[in-house]
Amino acid sequence: MVKRIALFLLAVVVLAVVGLYVLSWRPKIKAIDPPQASSFDPHLIERGEMLAGAGYCATCHTAKGGARYAGNYPMRTDFGTIWSSNITPDPETGIGRWSEAAFARAMRKGVSREGRQLFPAFPYQHFELISDEDLRALYAYLMTRPPVRQEQRRPQLPFPLNWRPLQAGWKLLFVREGQFGPVTGKDAQWNRGAYLAEGLAHCSACHSPRNRLGAEKTGEARYAGAAIDQWYAPPLDARNHAPVPWSEEELFTYLRHGATALHGTAAGPMSPVVHDGLARLPDEDLRAIAAYFADRFGTRGKTLASPQAAVDRAMLANHLGTAQQVEAGANLYNAACSSCHYNHGPMPLMVRPELGLNSALTADDPSTLIQIILNGIGVEEGLPGQMMPGFSHSFSNAQVAGLAAWLRRTRTDRPPWPELEKQVAKLRQEPSSGTETEQTGARP
Repeated sequence: MVKRIALFLLAVVVLAVVGLYVLSWRPKIKAIDPPQASSFDPHLIERGEMLAGAGYCATCHTAKGGARYAGNYPMRTDFGTIWSSNITPDPETGIGRWSEAAFARAMRKGVSREGRQLFPAFPYQHFELISDEDLRALYAYLMTRPPVRQEQRRPQLPFPLNWRPLQAGWKLLFVREGQFGPVTGKDAQWNRGAYLAEGLAHCSACHSPRNRLGAEKTGEARYAGAAIDQWYAPPLDARNHAPVPWSEEELFTYLRHGATALHGTAAGPMSPVVHDGLARLPDEDLRAIAAYFADRFGTRGKTLASPQAAVDRAMLANHLGTAQQVEAGANLYNAACSSCHYNHGPMPLMVRPELGLNSALTADDPSTLIQIILNGIGVEEGLPGQMMPGFSHSFSNAQVAGLAAWLRRTRTDRPPWPELEKQVAKLRQEPSSGTETEQTGARP
C-alpha cells in the first residue's frame, strides 16, 4: 500500500513537472542583425527617451557606477536577489539581436527572445498595458543607445524558485492581460494619468503590499503602502497619513520638483523616479498622473480646507527641540537637526522641511525616517544644491531610535513605532539595492 502511494505521488510530481514545462515553453524568435541607428525615425527615438524615463528603465537597468542600461542592478526580494539584464544593443550580452517582436513579447509576456521565462522582478504585468506605438518608440530608443558588453549576473534564488518554468504558473495566477483602454466615466486627463501610472510607471509595484508569492495584492490592499528596498512607500490613497491632504497641485509639484513645502523631499528609491525618470515627461503628463492619484486620494475637484492649522501645529512643535532638555532625543535634535529644520514664519520653506508635515514621520513603517537619519540625502537626490548629512557614524542604534521615537511622539498623533532599535540595527546591516559589489557570473 505504501509503495503504491509513493508511486502515485511520484507520478503526480512527474506530471506536474512535465505540465509546467509544456505550459512554460515558448519558441525562440529569430535573431536579427543589429539595426543601424539611422534606420529609426529621430522623432520616434526622442519619444522613446521620454517613455524610458517614465518607466525608470535606467534606474533598474544601471548598476551603481556602471554603464547606463547595461544591467546588473541588484533587486532584493523575499526570495533572493535578482540582477537586472543588459538592455543596450550589444549583440552578445544585450538585446542587439532582438527584433521588435521579441522586445514586445518580453515587455508584455515576460519571455526572452530565447524563450526563457523572465522573473517578475521585471514588471511585465504592468508593461502589458503599454500601447503598440509606445513600445515601438521604446524599442527605437534602446536600440540606438551605445552598446555595452556585460554579462548578466546569476540570480541568487534557492531551488526550486530559480527554476524558470515555475514563472508560467505564477503568471496564470497573477498576470492580467490586455492593453489599457479608456475607463468610461473618466475624462481624458484621468485616463492619460491612469495609463502612465498603471502601465509604464508601474506605481503600484512599489506602493502596494505583496502576498507570500511576491505578487501585488489587489482589491482594498492595492496602494495601501509597502516596504520596498529597505524603505517604505506610503499609501497612495486616502489611507495616507500626511497631515496636509495631497491635493492635485501638491502632487504635481512633488512629481515635477521632488519636494513641496507641505510634504517634504523625495528620498531613497523615490529620488531617481522623480529626478531621472518623471523629469523627462512634459507637464501635461505629470498633471495627468497627479489628477489620477488625486482622485485616489479623494481630493480631485474638491475645495480643501486651508492647511494653515496643520502647519501651525507642526511649527509650534518645531520649537520643542530648540532648548536644552532632559530627554535624550530632544537634545540630539537640538544638536544635530534644529539648525536646518527650523522654520519661523507663516509657512515652512521647501529647503527646510518641516518634519511635522512629513509622511516619513506619520507612516506606519519607520524605515524611511531611519534611512534618512542614517544616510542623509545627497546633493543629487534631493532639491538641487541641497543636502542632508547622514549620522550613521555619529549616532548609535539606540540614539537613532530615541530621536525617531521623540520626533514621532512630539510631531504627530500617531502611535509609537514598536521595536525601533531592532529596526535601526536591521537597516544599518542591510544596504539598499545598488550599494554592494559582487563577482560577475554567467548569464542564466
